[in-house]
Amino acid sequence: MAQTTIDRLIINSPYEEPKRHWRYDRQTRMFDLVEGRRPAGYVVASPDSKAFDDPGIFVEIPLVNQIRPRVKAWREAGYPGVTSITKRLLEHWRDPERDQRFFFCQLEAVETLIWLTEAPAAERVGIEIPGDGGDFERQCCKMATGTGKTIVMAMTIAWHILNKVANPQDARFSKNVLVVAPGLTVKNRLAVLNPAGEGNYYEAFDIVPSALLDKLRQGKVLVRNWHALAWESEEQIKKRKSVDKRGAKSDEAYTREVLGEMAGARNLLVINDEAHHAWRVNWAAEGKSLRQRDLKESAEEATVWIGGLDRLHRSRGILKCYDFSATPFAPSGKKSSEEALFGWIVSDFGLNDAIEAGLVKTPRVVVRDDAVPAARSYRSRLYHIYNDPEVKDDLNRRAQPEEPLPDLVLNAYHLLGYDWRETYKAWKAAGLPTPPVMITVCNRTETAARVKHAFDTKRIHIDELCDPERILHIDSKVLQEAEAREEPLAPPQMAEADAETEETEAPEQSTTLTKAEQAERLRRMVDTVGKPGQPGAGIRNVISVGMLSEGWDAKTVTHIMGLRAFTSQLLCEQVVGRGLRRTSYEVNPETGLFEAEYVNIFGVPFTFLPHEGTEDGPPPPPTPKTAVEPDPAKAEFEIRWPNVVRIERVFQPALTLDWSKVRPLELDAAQTAQVAELAPILEGKPDVTKINRIELERLAREFRTQRIIFETARDVFDQMKPNWRGSRELLLAQLVRIVEQFIRSDRIVIKPPLFFSDELRRRLVMTLNMSRVVQHVWEAIRQENTERLVPVFDRDHPIRSTGEMRTWYTGKPCERTRKSHINVCVYDSTWEASDAFALDDSDAVSAWVKNDHIGFEVLYVHGGVVRKYRPDFLVRLTNGEMLVLETKGQDTEQDKAKRRYLDEWTQAVNAHGGFGHWRWAAAHHPGEIRDILMQGEEARAGG
Repeated sequence: MAQTTIDRLIINSPYEEPKRHWRYDRQTRMFDLVEGRRPAGYVVASPDSKAFDDPGIFVEIPLVNQIRPRVKAWREAGYPGVTSITKRLLEHWRDPERDQRFFFCQLEAVETLIWLTEAPAAERVGIEIPGDGGDFERQCCKMATGTGKTIVMAMTIAWHILNKVANPQDARFSKNVLVVAPGLTVKNRLAVLNPAGEGNYYEAFDIVPSALLDKLRQGKVLVRNWHALAWESEEQIKKRKSVDKRGAKSDEAYTREVLGEMAGARNLLVINDEAHHAWRVNWAAEGKSLRQRDLKESAEEATVWIGGLDRLHRSRGILKCYDFSATPFAPSGKKSSEEALFGWIVSDFGLNDAIEAGLVKTPRVVVRDDAVPAARSYRSRLYHIYNDPEVKDDLNRRAQPEEPLPDLVLNAYHLLGYDWRETYKAWKAAGLPTPPVMITVCNRTETAARVKHAFDTKRIHIDELCDPERILHIDSKVLQEAEAREEPLAPPQMAEADAETEETEAPEQSTTLTKAEQAERLRRMVDTVGKPGQPGAGIRNVISVGMLSEGWDAKTVTHIMGLRAFTSQLLCEQVVGRGLRRTSYEVNPETGLFEAEYVNIFGVPFTFLPHEGTEDGPPPPPTPKTAVEPDPAKAEFEIRWPNVVRIERVFQPALTLDWSKVRPLELDAAQTAQVAELAPILEGKPDVTKINRIELERLAREFRTQRIIFETARDVFDQMKPNWRGSRELLLAQLVRIVEQFIRSDRIVIKPPLFFSDELRRRLVMTLNMSRVVQHVWEAIRQENTERLVPVFDRDHPIRSTGEMRTWYTGKPCERTRKSHINVCVYDSTWEASDAFALDDSDAVSAWVKNDHIGFEVLYVHGGVVRKYRPDFLVRLTNGEMLVLETKGQDTEQDKAKRRYLDEWTQAVNAHGGFGHWRWAAAHHPGEIRDILMQGEEARAGG
């Protein structure tokens, strides 16, 4: 049903393919919620349109719309054609039991690259990817800022390196990767792509199974700033004033300088981050337009970036070049509405899709009626302030800083600033360590200077935004100088400047620093806005020109003012998209969607980007998010645990089973998909007793009882043989005997009774539930025939600790802790809150931690599937004993399976003897935790 405003923008799960999207109808001025995924494409402004609600013209990306359905069909078919390594990675990434699930857009991007490389050729017929005019192949993933493209880069690198190490002859892959960054700040952040580096993403986000990490480290990943690709031409050498008149470097010498230790590598995989800087310039065809001042620097940068890669390709060969960018287009040199989108884009998840999936903050235009007189009359003029007749000419001239801003701009700042102040008060009351941030994006340096002057002289009457020490005026040229370095500059003066977090001064006020030091200081300020204890922590008001730099990573932006032209959706994304990073990634359990985090934006034409409207008065300010992280001051409460990747069993040579101790296995024909499909539906449920016997015989014909026995024994044998010390033939013979006894015993109960009594039906249900039969037999044998348990630890990280937890953010209720290394405990229920209080309060407890994002998990098997169990709390008791504590109101078969494996885990760790004594307990009722802690004390007293 059409509506005049959008009440809730977040309509899709971030973990599933988008199912719906919002569409604006200019004629009715209504929004429709349309079923199906939005086609890949972008919107440009309608020619000569000046209306604030211009819907623009949709430009399709046909190649992506051609590829998408084929990748989807290939995914649903189980990824035919891929290597065993690729299949293992894909299964690992899509594991529903993962602690950190990947977003759909991340999986689709890497799946598309894999499909283009590994899918059967017949599936790729008709897919022609245009080149850029150069000699090496490029493919581009278009991903909105905030959708996690660095993780996709890590997945892509892992996929290539692991395949090349497993099969060195496979020419489709490379184990030598060059990553090119757009500046120093991004280069430093991309250090997480080095497999051997501390905090690398492969381990932090569980991108690679721990068993494959050694193989991953056989590859090489080099991250370079694009400035490192620069070279001197013959013409530049002639102009040199120095005595050194050596000629231009050869491609070989250039390659050795750029690649360093990786100089011997061939067939490189190249990854361009923020690849919209890397476009091939046709100077002959576009020379005149590219000589315009605003395009000249961009074209020269692109020439260095792409020209450098051309030289590397000539000397070493570039196997493939993957581009990642939110806005992969090059200036066409014509009207700004005619950007040239990269022709080699193969996947697209744009900002509209990211907004509707909640992956970024939700934009809205909020006008508080009590901010200025006649506030509501301004609403329509706030969508594109720059294009307003009273504003455009005034802002588009070489004005002096002291010249007053147009009234509309001043009133817009009062409206936006008033709303910012309400947010500031709410965050301050909540005790958040950093303030909310308002950013302004101006059309030119003169406008930025006028805005800065208006705040400095308090012409904008929001005092909290007018403190010069809390205003960051970004000088783009100075920032570019710092970003061009390969490594950050850090003289003693810089360290002193960094310590001034309480009084964050505007960088231009410094008189004691050199130009290079001032540039580095500005870069660090920009890089650390919103980060407690860092130089940019206290910044509230950011003023920039053109757009936010690629290094912008602040998550505390709550208000944006646009004072420049916006002629396309891509430009909106490039300018403000970086200000939309959200802080918390918690799914609402009732809706399965992310909760909205808001940013109030003026001056952006939002028919290009959907936004929420407010008809019922101003909404409350954005909810403060709490950072959850280890507290260095509470290091005494650090908890460490063995990082067990599996438990090996040493079995007794003669296998025996006491059938009276073996739990019955219940199989339900109605829950067996292949059987239920044949059954008629009565009252909404399949009635399996009415299935035609001929259909059953057709299914069961190939499976005789002896075959079931042998196949079950073989599968159990495969699980036991790695740790079996005796004759494997004897093991198989014993397993066949045990399985035969089990299959013919009363330990298998099949429902309904008709299927239990009829031999054919009984055989069929067992055949179709083979994995459950195998797992049941395997567990029974393990329980009675294990001589000892041997824990196997992760080779690189045998011990994990609460101190390793990455900072994350929550909007859920939480309280500060006394005896936990983590600063707060996040409560998912009142039961958890009372348990946390009991742990903090108990004299029996030395330290404790809630098992939330810390990575403690026990592998278990249920229903034939390997899963991950994460108990609720880890507790160190005052006597040094470790307690794994679970709070559970129910006791299902799955819960029982979890506890059996947890018991096995504690036995194995205790048998090892190097990690103290561990035990586990389960509390089935609120308050029972106190009894469990008391039992521990009594046991100690009795001992």
